[in-house]
Amino acid sequence: MRRIVGFVFHNWPLKLAAILLATLLYAGLIVSASAETFPGRIPIQVLNQPGNAFIIGNLEDVTSIRYLAVGTNRTTVLPASFTATIDLAGVPVAAGSPPVSVPVIVRATDPGSIQVIDFSPSRIQVRLDPLTSKVVPVQVDRGTVPEGLDVRQPVVSQESVTVSGPESSVVLVAAAEARVRIQPSGIDVNQVVDLVAVDARGDVLPTVELLPSSVRVTIQIGSQLATRALPINPVVAGRPDAGVVVTGITAAPQLVTVEAESAVLATLVKIDTQPVSIAGATADVVADVKLDLPPGVSALGVTTARVTVSLRPQLGTRSFQLGVGLRNADATTRYDLGTGKVVVTVGGPLTALNALDGAALVATVDVAGLSPGRHTLAAEVRLPTGLTVVAGSPLEVTVSVTPAPTSSPSLAPTSSPSLAPIPPAVP
Repeated sequence: MRRIVGFVFHNWPLKLAAILLATLLYAGLIVSASAETFPGRIPIQVLNQPGNAFIIGNLEDVTSIRYLAVGTNRTTVLPASFTATIDLAGVPVAAGSPPVSVPVIVRATDPGSIQVIDFSPSRIQVRLDPLTSKVVPVQVDRGTVPEGLDVRQPVVSQESVTVSGPESSVVLVAAAEARVRIQPSGIDVNQVVDLVAVDARGDVLPTVELLPSSVRVTIQIGSQLATRALPINPVVAGRPDAGVVVTGITAAPQLVTVEAESAVLATLVKIDTQPVSIAGATADVVADVKLDLPPGVSALGVTTARVTVSLRPQLGTRSFQLGVGLRNADATTRYDLGTGKVVVTVGGPLTALNALDGAALVATVDVAGLSPGRHTLAAEVRLPTGLTVVAGSPLEVTVSVTPAPTSSPSLAPTSSPSLAPIPPAVP
C-alpha cells in the first residue's frame, strides 16, 4: 500500500501539470471541432483619430473570423454580427514618420450568442500624416485642339484655389487643373469644370481636396469677335435719407474685359451695373450686382461687380441766443459782465441739430482766480457730441472784477465816569 501511495504522489507537481495540459488540449480540440469560420469581410473602424491627421493608405478589412455559436438557438451570422476597431490614441502625427503597428480588436455585437476565437489580421501598420493647406494656381488643359480652329486663351472665373490634405501629398501639388475638350465643330467653351490636383509632371493626386472644387472656363473659338477692357460704371437708384449725402460711388473690379463684334465694341466706353438701390439709406451701402451688358456683348471671367456707395451725415448750422453765466465765482468778489447775451452758431449733422434744444444751452465764462480789474474772457458752450461752435457774437465777454464792499464796524457808546462824593473835613 505504501508503495502505491508513493507512486501516486511521486513528482506530483509534474503529474498535475500534465493532467491540466491534457485537459486544455482536449478542450481546444473540442472547440476547434465546433468552431466555425465567417468568410465575409469586416471594415475596420478608427477610434481616437486626431483631428489634424490623415491616415496614409487604405485600411485592410478583417477576414477569416473564427467563432463559436453559444446556446441552443444558433444565430444567423452576418457582417453586422461583428465590429472591428483600431485605437489611434498615442500614434505620432508627423510627416515622414514610420508606420506604427496597432492591434485590431474584433468583437461580436451579441456576445451572448457569438464568441470570437480568432481573426486575421490581428495587427495592422498605420501611418498618420498631418493635415495642411496651401494656395495653388488654376490652369486649363485644353487637350488636343482640332486643326483649323482659332482658339483664344482660356479665361477662368478664379485664378487660384486652396488645396488641403495630408502634408506629404499637399507639398507635391503644383496646380489645380481644369480639363476641357475642344469640339471639332468649333463651339465656344463656357462651362463649369471640376478641378483636379496635379503635380509638376501633371499626374493627379487623389488624396487632397480643392476649395472651390470647380471653376467656370470660357474659351472663344473660331470667332471674329474682338475684346476690350472697359471701366465698370456703378449705377445707383433712389435717394438716401434726408440726413445723409453721397460722398462716393465705387465698383470692384474697376475694369472688365468684354467681347463683341468690332463695330459694336467701338461704340462702348463703359459697362454699367444693374441699379443698386440706396432709397432711405442712412449708412454705407455695399451690394454685389450683375453687369448690365448690351446685346451681343459678353464679359470674360467677370459677370458681377461689388458696388460701394459711401454716405456721410448731411451738415448744417443753427444760431442760438444764449445767456451768459459765471463759473468758479468767488462769493467775496463782485463780477460785472459787459454783456448778458451772446449769439452762437452751432454746426454739425442736421439730425443732431434738429434734436438740439436751444433753451437748454448756456454760455459760461470761467472767473476762477481773477484779480481785480477788467478782463476779456472766452465764452464756452457745452454741446452734444458731434456738434461744435463755428461762430459767435461776441466770442469774448468783458468781466470787471471788484472786491465786494464791506460795512464799517459801529463803535460802542462810552459812559462818563461817575464822581464819588467828597467826605467832610475832620475838625
